[in-house]
Amino acid sequence: MSLSRIVLRLARNPGTEFAGGDDHRGYTLIAPLTADGHLDAAAYAKHKADCTVRRFTPEEDPTLGRLAHWGKIWFFDYDLTQSVDDEPIHRLGEHRFDIGEYVTVTDEDGRPLTYKVVEVQPLS
Repeated sequence: MSLSRIVLRLARNPGTEFAGGDDHRGYTLIAPLTADGHLDAAAYAKHKADCTVRRFTPEEDPTLGRLAHWGKIWFFDYDLTQSVDDEPIHRLGEHRFDIGEYVTVTDEDGRPLTYKVVEVQPLS
């Protein structure tokens, strides 16, 4: 199993204050990927402690959490003792993590925002 570092940056989101996108907002994930770039649920089950997320914005210190999986739902979990802080990702298990692809994350305020995959690097 190979883990990858995946960087998502806020893409254009018309109708929001981020209509032009924002390269200073996003997520860095550490996650296992299949050969074709999808999340590898079987590898995740064996190595979930290594699967992390780091949310970054210019106004706040980075928020650290973990990539979590329950049934068909993937989400970012920042506090293991509560689910209020969880950020669900729309159909994350179906997305291919390749540069230029898009992912929708529902932020902490309940807004679905689109992010662009800008980096995918295998970790050694």
